Amino acid sequence: MGAQRTPPVLMLFLGIAAVSTASILIRIGQQSAPSLVLAELRMGIAALILAPIAYQKARNELCSLSRRQWLLLALSGLLLCLHFASWISSIAMTSITSSVVLVTTTPLWVAIMAPALLKERLSASTIFGLVVTLLGGVLVGLSNSCGWAGGTITCDRIIDASNVREMAGNGLALAGAWFSAGYLLVGRSLRKDLSLIGYTFVVYSFAALGLMILLLIFKQPIIGYPRQVYLIGLALAVVPQIIGHSSFNWALRYLPASFVSVALLGEPVGASILAVLLLHEAPRGLEMLGGVIILCGIYVSARSARWA
Repeated sequence: MGAQRTPPVLMLFLGIAAVSTASILIRIGQQSAPSLVLAELRMGIAALILAPIAYQKARNELCSLSRRQWLLLALSGLLLCLHFASWISSIAMTSITSSVVLVTTTPLWVAIMAPALLKERLSASTIFGLVVTLLGGVLVGLSNSCGWAGGTITCDRIIDASNVREMAGNGLALAGAWFSAGYLLVGRSLRKDLSLIGYTFVVYSFAALGLMILLLIFKQPIIGYPRQVYLIGLALAVVPQIIGHSSFNWALRYLPASFVSVALLGEPVGASILAVLLLHEAPRGLEMLGGVIILCGIYVSARSARWA
């Protein structure tokens, strides 16, 4: 019997901690560079870091891929490209809380699509956990205009529908969730037959290529920014991308796509904790309540997941 593999849930929590740093790094970087530049630096540097590893460990595997597999890898990379282009842009247009909460509605769309596309059946416990986590996400989102005190939720401000920029930012974050759902679903079908390093290198490379095309279309240069921008790009590539997203991609080999996407809802909690430690922004009562509910939903889903 071989050595015991790393528990998939442990890898998911490592991924949550890593991706939780992304929104804070992005908000700092947006002070000196456009959103698409930060997205390209994140994906491009990640692909370059993985290139020599992929050459050593996965070149034979990549050379033997079928045409269908290459097309699916390209599709996965395109979806990842569009996910980061839309979500990172949304952070500059709306609040970090709203952006992160909306983009992490991914499980809702995965749960809707997975049974039809991947023939994955959702247990009653998983569905219940999904509903609970989405409820927690809604409460975190409401915390911008509502409060929680004495066991009662009160709202003293209604978001003005005429605020076009904020609405557009929220729309981009929601679009990011749709693209992320597609990315996870395609990845689930590919990861059954591909190694982690081979899959991530090719997908990240396709995503970086797509983002470079977008930079050319919108005439945004990739050079000429302060050194801090490139250091942030490196940090985004290593921590939330290589460590964070690769942890999720690894888990896709052993866990249903619907459960992996539910775990992504831990990101708002992690981002709130980092905001306290790094930006000295204490979460409001409703944010804390929503965070607890999100973690409860993830726990319920974890207990019901069937591992390979």
